[in-house]
Amino acid sequence: MTARSDGESGASVGLPGAVVVYLKGVAMGAADAVPGVSGGTIALITGIYERLIAAITNLDPRVLAAVPGARTATGRRRLWTRLREMDVPFLLALGTGLATAVVIVARGVEAALEVVPGPTYAFFFGLIGASAVLLYERQWLGRPRPLGASAAGFTLAVLIAGATATGGVGHGLPILFGAGTVAIAGMVLPGISGAFLLLLLGQYEYMAERLNAVVDGLATGVPRDAVVDIAGFLAGATVGLFTIAYGVRWALARDRAATLAFLVSLMIGALRLPVREVGAATEAWTPTAIAAVAGAVAVGAGIVVALDAATEDSGA
Repeated sequence: MTARSDGESGASVGLPGAVVVYLKGVAMGAADAVPGVSGGTIALITGIYERLIAAITNLDPRVLAAVPGARTATGRRRLWTRLREMDVPFLLALGTGLATAVVIVARGVEAALEVVPGPTYAFFFGLIGASAVLLYERQWLGRPRPLGASAAGFTLAVLIAGATATGGVGHGLPILFGAGTVAIAGMVLPGISGAFLLLLLGQYEYMAERLNAVVDGLATGVPRDAVVDIAGFLAGATVGLFTIAYGVRWALARDRAATLAFLVSLMIGALRLPVREVGAATEAWTPTAIAAVAGAVAVGAGIVVALDAATEDSGA
């Protein structure tokens, strides 16, 4: 699967273009806020993946040295020129759309987990399972390195899923920092979502609740502990953007088959978690309960299949 170009790469972002980029960010955020579907896949479908990666890798913190000079007209022009060269306006428009979708979807997910936890986790199972099936390649099983990477990914996911399911992982700041560091990789890489990684690490429900607490508190008072938790998570995400994501990209360039085999097998092994949660939330396997769970799995899988078809049709 290769990214197609929509002719935006390197272009400036005027108001009409910014709106389009914002809407693409909304689509990416909506995808990455649920386990299984990757925002990177949406970036491929909408034709901005290569531009996104280029913009991220072009970010240079040394531009901050030009901020004091922005007090003059000449200094402001120089700063703006540098920001445009790094495609920062594009990243801001995309990031705003992504954040908007994450806030909205997080509220819906939290409500669904409270009202219908079983079907919600079944929906996650459909998303993750279908993604793994579509991404898995049989040829990996006939080659030692991909096979070994596949076994390692599956084993690691099963162990982590078991620890999170039994409450072996807490929500302290170091844990949230690490979760943010890992989850951001799913934001910029197609195939595996940041929400899936949060689910695997046992932080998905907790972070959705923390985010909603901050949003709800904007009118009455934001809980300080929620702000601290989100700040810790975002700090980890910032570090991960320039470490984990780059590391995965390096691994893909070095041995794409083994890296993908590891990532996809990670998804397969992680299915242990939604299966356990569905079982825990279902008091009795009545025909109605079975139909609800099966229907949720089918809807989740159907979304992934539709996205895959859209990707193929777009030439991505």
